[in-house]
Amino acid sequence: MTVTIPILRLPHAEGLELPAYATGQSAGLDLLAAVAAPVVLEPGGRALIPTGIAFALPAGWEAQVRPRSGLALKHGVTVLNSPGTVDADYRGEVGVILINHGDQPFTVERGQRIAQLVLARYERAAWEETGVLPDSDRGAGGFGSTGQ
Repeated sequence: MTVTIPILRLPHAEGLELPAYATGQSAGLDLLAAVAAPVVLEPGGRALIPTGIAFALPAGWEAQVRPRSGLALKHGVTVLNSPGTVDADYRGEVGVILINHGDQPFTVERGQRIAQLVLARYERAAWEETGVLPDSDRGAGGFGSTGQ
């Protein structure tokens, strides 16, 4: 299934590609850094990296901002609030909060692939308050209750 989403390229993203799938079966679209100058993330440092795009998702859809596995493995750089959520009614620029968990400084360059964007449908819930919940096999067990 393909959904068409209106996208706005902001002036500071001029010359950069729009988010794109790297392969025919990729679930995520690559997000690029729309920085004017390199941004150095020191070990333990974090920064909001602009992507230079804004879009209008259809109602019932979200966009999840997720880390790139290569950045995480090779450099210890990941998306801090992973996954970040872009709501259907948000119309501002998509930003990516990167954090450097590595032991060396990491430089974010203009046009670098910094995260991936996965589109997903969602359902909204309506709470129905009750005095008793139905039984289940697990019950109230949590935090390791199902074994090692």
